Amino acid sequence: MTITLTADQTLAEIVNTRPAAARTFEAHNLDYCCGGRRTLADACAESGTDAAFVMEQVNASEAEGQPDWMAMEPAALVDHIEAAHHSYLSSELSRIDALVEKVSSKHGDRHAELLEVRATWGELRAELEPHLMKEERVLFPMIRDLAASDTTPEFHCGSLGNPISVMLSEHDHAGHLLASLRAQTDGYRPPDDACTSYRVLYDALGELEADTHLHIHKENNVLFPAVLAMETSNIAGSSAHRT
Repeated sequence: MTITLTADQTLAEIVNTRPAAARTFEAHNLDYCCGGRRTLADACAESGTDAAFVMEQVNASEAEGQPDWMAMEPAALVDHIEAAHHSYLSSELSRIDALVEKVSSKHGDRHAELLEVRATWGELRAELEPHLMKEERVLFPMIRDLAASDTTPEFHCGSLGNPISVMLSEHDHAGHLLASLRAQTDGYRPPDDACTSYRVLYDALGELEADTHLHIHKENNVLFPAVLAMETSNIAGSSAHRT
């Protein structure tokens, strides 16, 4: 059964229902991860995009062979995020870093925007690497502990809402840096005189942006709300048991 989506639904709801919509939103530069709580109609109005045209493309998109992250329990979703997105970033960050240095050093004198790209990329990598480490070594193990218990374990940070709020803030910052990279590269369009490495770099940056948007969406709009709901449920269950 095909579900018809509407512009009154939020961007996050649409991507959760039809993951292929993420590609459509990327094409129209509509932020469905950090800005996923906006309705499609509002997001299009803000960007001057034709909402009816976007909805036509979304409803025409076909289901993809992606895992159904909406059906995953938090512990399984954490495993999926690490396997699908953290491993991707771990390999791509160093590869893109080398490309940025190579291309900016060779062509920065003729294309000054590459110097801006290098600075913004350096800031983004410095943001993402410790962020991944904090998730893998601190937050995700706590989520697995919470999922394995009928009560709420005693965490050093108190509620999981505290580290989650930090992750949300860092996601916002990463989103701003990705938007800066898109602007500095003219939407990842290389100039006419770009060499092969130049083009490979811009392709890689575009792919990383799309993957990171989907990565952040899964955490902001699926994983974190589910974890906070689980924590609340476990606390309520513990109180009822003591009573």
